[in-house]
Amino acid sequence: MISVFSVPVMIVGIIVFGLFKRINVYDSFVAGAKTGAENMLQIVAPLVGLMVGIYMFRSSGAMQLIEKILKPITDFVGMPSEVLPLALLRPVSGSGSMAIVNDIFKNFGPDSLVGKIASVMMGSTETTFYTVAVYFGAVGIKNLRHTLKSALIADAAGMILAVWAVRIFGL
Repeated sequence: MISVFSVPVMIVGIIVFGLFKRINVYDSFVAGAKTGAENMLQIVAPLVGLMVGIYMFRSSGAMQLIEKILKPITDFVGMPSEVLPLALLRPVSGSGSMAIVNDIFKNFGPDSLVGKIASVMMGSTETTFYTVAVYFGAVGIKNLRHTLKSALIADAAGMILAVWAVRIFGL
């Protein structure tokens, strides 16, 4: 019952609070919507560029080439080859990596070693390029300095630790 009434109660509460504080709620809403629309327009260009880049990367066959190059490293850390596409795409695309996880679940099952590693990896890494493009683009930051390098190192650590955590603790 709480979930049914929570949104209407919140809306009425905001209106009552605005009336109590003598705030023109409608004008405040319109001003907020205008600011949101302006921010959305600032985000669109970096987002379109990122989506085009993802499509080009996946269509070019670069993913398969990188998989072959990184195979010795993934074998060393114990990462199954079935999870490597997820590790490569996760920093770039949330929806693309979710599609890979879905494919892993269909082929191996969510309770398999590969499925568990994919699940932990999804929860312990971030869509770094998307996040940087959207948030830095929204506020107009062009010099990333150490942000991208640090975030990618954190993603790599999350991926390696996801593999080890599942292998060691049998999560």
